[in-house]
Parts: sequence; structure tokens; C-alpha cells
Amino acid sequence: MLRNCVPKRRASIERLSARSVVCLLLLAVSSGTAAESGTERAAPVLPCRGVSAHRGASATHPENTRSAFREAIRLGVQQIELDVCLTKDKHLVVIHDATVDRTTNGTGKVADLTLAEIKRLDAGSWKGPQFAGERMPTLAEALAVMPDNIWLNLHLKGGAEVGAGVAKQVVRDGRTHQAFLAAGHAAVQAARRVHPEILVCNMDRQTSYEQYVSETIARGADFIQLLNRKATPQDMARLKAAGIRVNYCCTDDVKLLEPLFAAGVEFVLVNQVAPMMRAAEKLGVSPAKPLFRESVPRGDRESP
Repeated sequence: MLRNCVPKRRASIERLSARSVVCLLLLAVSSGTAAESGTERAAPVLPCRGVSAHRGASATHPENTRSAFREAIRLGVQQIELDVCLTKDKHLVVIHDATVDRTTNGTGKVADLTLAEIKRLDAGSWKGPQFAGERMPTLAEALAVMPDNIWLNLHLKGGAEVGAGVAKQVVRDGRTHQAFLAAGHAAVQAARRVHPEILVCNMDRQTSYEQYVSETIARGADFIQLLNRKATPQDMARLKAAGIRVNYCCTDDVKLLEPLFAAGVEFVLVNQVAPMMRAAEKLGVSPAKPLFRESVPRGDRESP
């Protein structure tokens, strides 16, 4: 049975070199839950491995929307990946493309549109009539529907300005234990100026995995994201020794889950969430049981 993991802190001088050290043997608590004592809730315990919903449950729901995130959470994913862009008036919105053309009924670049203009767009009908009226969420709105005990893979579409803005939002919302910024070096540097302990995934891919792994370790990243190919056993060993968690993007082939986990990948990004979750459970990866907050912060607080 899959055990839970304690969140890693980069501040410690020595990284934990063995994944078993950070996996707790919780006999009385099922995957994804956190113990409560009296009226105080214990710090959330995060999964060691599992399925990452790529843009939410994107095969069945409009990608990067709250409905897609809620469906992924319902299915018990251990990580959710989403994309963050900056509007013309400096608001953080959740969308993958540089333009709104593919996933809304509008046209134009995100960077040329204000938040008010974006909020008038239908971001759901393109996927199906049952999603008509779905709106593109701000980062604050997306974070508000997330439980406290799964990883949040925030893919930054931009440089230093986006990095700083996302870091501020993550800190404001108290998500530093679970949210990591998948970004290039400029965005990471800006984010770390806001909060030195912000979790990051190096997305500056090098010409070879050996170089990519070396740079990821040198930069003190918390995650690496392998892209449609395998690192060597030697590279994987170096990542494990450095305490770096490994994402793999992307596959919907249930037959690949077992060899990927066996090779040392912790989280596999998928679009077809339901079948991949069933396959993962057969491999002993229990669905996360979402732990939600009792109250959700209100207001438009996503500006950098």
C-alpha cells in the first residue's frame, strides 16, 4: 500500500537521499488524510507518488477550469497540473495557450486582454454543451477549490513578473507546502526573491538528460519533469540522492505506469484521469482522500 510523504524543505543543509526516509508508515491513516487533534488540524501529509491530472481532468472536461479540477479531485489524483498566464492588467489567469482562441469563444492574446474581458468568455462550450458558461479561473479561484493534501504543479507561462506574482499568491493562500512552480530560471529567481523556500520544478530543459539533471540539482530544484523519454538509471540515482521528485509528461498508456514507477518516477502527468487512476490503484497507489479547508478566502487577491 502506498504511504504518504512528508513535504521536503530545501532549507535543510542535507537533502534526504532515500525516498523511504520521507515515506511515513501510517497504519491508521489512509492515503491523503491528515490527523486532527481537538480543533487543530495536523499539517497535511502529501503523497509519495501517483497520477498528475494534466490541466485537470482534461480528456473529459474543459482543460484548466474549475470543473476539470473538481473532477480530478473527485477521482483521487495525487497531483494537479495547471498553467498560469498574465493578463494585460496584470492578473494571473489559468490557461495553457498564449491566446484564448482554442479554449474559449473569444480571440486574441491573453496578454492583450483585461481580466474583465477574459471573464466574459465561455471557456467550456468548446468541450461540450454541458460545460456552457464555464469561465476561465484566476489563479486565486483555482487554488480555492484545491484540497490541502495533494501536490499543485503550477506551470508558469512567462518570466520574472509571472514568477513573482505566482509566488505571492501561493504565500497569501498558505499553499507553500504543496504548490511548486514549474518554470524557467528567470521566473524561479523572481519567485525565490518573494519567498526563498518556494518549491520549484526546473523547466529549462537541456540538450541531454545528463545536463538537465545536473542543472536541476545545481539549482536546488525540488522537482524535475521528464518529457516523453527516459533518463538513465545513473541520472535517476543522482536525482534520488539529491532528494528531487520526478514528474513524467505525459502518457495515457496504462501499461507504462508500472515501468515508470519502477524506474523512479513519482508522478505521471495524464489526460485520461479515470482509467489511469484505476491502473495506478491496481499497482498499490491509493486514491487521495481530499482534505479541504473549512473556509475559503474571498476576494480578488491574485494580482502580482
